[in-house]
Amino acid sequence: MVVVFGAVAGLRAAQAAEQSAAMLDERVTQQSIADTICRPDYVDAVSPPVDVMMEHKQRLLAERGIGADEGTDYALDRRVPVLLGGLPDAPANLDLLPWAGTRGERRKARFVVHLKRCVCEGKLSLSDAQAAILGNWSAAYAGFGRDSCDVSGVNVATSSHDGEP
Repeated sequence: MVVVFGAVAGLRAAQAAEQSAAMLDERVTQQSIADTICRPDYVDAVSPPVDVMMEHKQRLLAERGIGADEGTDYALDRRVPVLLGGLPDAPANLDLLPWAGTRGERRKARFVVHLKRCVCEGKLSLSDAQAAILGNWSAAYAGFGRDSCDVSGVNVATSSHDGEP
C-alpha cells in the first residue's frame, strides 16, 4: 500500500511539473529576468492581440456553459501571468477567474505585481514567485505583507484554481 501511495504521489508530481512547464515561457529564466519580465515594455512586446485573447475567453466561457450575460463577470486569467514568466497564449496557461472576490482576478493582479517587484529587486526567486502563484495564491496573498517578499509559508501543492469555474 505504501508503494502504491508513493507511486501515485510521484505520478501526480510529474504531471504537475509537466503541466507547469506547458504554462511557462522558456525565454524567462532567473538569468534573463532583467531582459524579460523586469523590462517595462515586456508584456506588451510578447502579448498577443486583444482579439486573439477574447477568442480564448469566448471558448472557455462556452466550454463551461457561461452565457454572454454572465461572461463579463469573468476575466481571462493566465495561471502563470506573463509578468512572472507565463506563456502569453498557451491553452494550458489560460483559465477563467471571477473579477471580484478574495479569489478574483483583481486581487490576483495586485499579488502578481507585488511578486514581480520582489523578483526584480532580487528579494524572491522567479521559481518561488511562480510556485506562489500556482499554489494557493489567495491564501498567500492574505498572509503576504506589503513590504515583505517572504513566501515560505505558501502551500505550493494546492492550486487556487481547484473548484473555480
